[in-house]
Amino acid sequence: MYKFIATLALACAATLGFTSAAQAQATQQVKAVYHVNTDVNTVPAILNNIRNHMNADPKAKIVVVTHGPGINFLLQDAKDSQGREFSGTVSDLAGKGVEFRVCNNTLTVRNINPDRLLMETKIVPSGVAEVARLQAQEGYVYLKP
Repeated sequence: MYKFIATLALACAATLGFTSAAQAQATQQVKAVYHVNTDVNTVPAILNNIRNHMNADPKAKIVVVTHGPGINFLLQDAKDSQGREFSGTVSDLAGKGVEFRVCNNTLTVRNINPDRLLMETKIVPSGVAEVARLQAQEGYVYLKP
């Protein structure tokens, strides 16, 4: 009798459109934190990785957390050694939902006025603490390009 009830319950669930845990997990949004603490010359490749990620999975939730020299590409008029600017790419990615977070500790230690940051940025108290929080509390996967 128990087997019959269990089979009936599964049939009803399938008929009503309930999904299994595996199916629900397969459709779950991917959340990734990109950790950037390197100079501007590494940033074109990092932004390309993020662009490729968004092209492959447009529903992904991506947060870029920067500290130390990693914040430099998020300063107004920032360019790499080849003269490539970042503001257009940052704006484009932000328009697709990518978030850019900047470490306040870095701003303070380096005496950088927050007004110099691109408008797409958000200041967080600590870059490394933000990376840890996103992983531990919000289920983000860690990517270090």
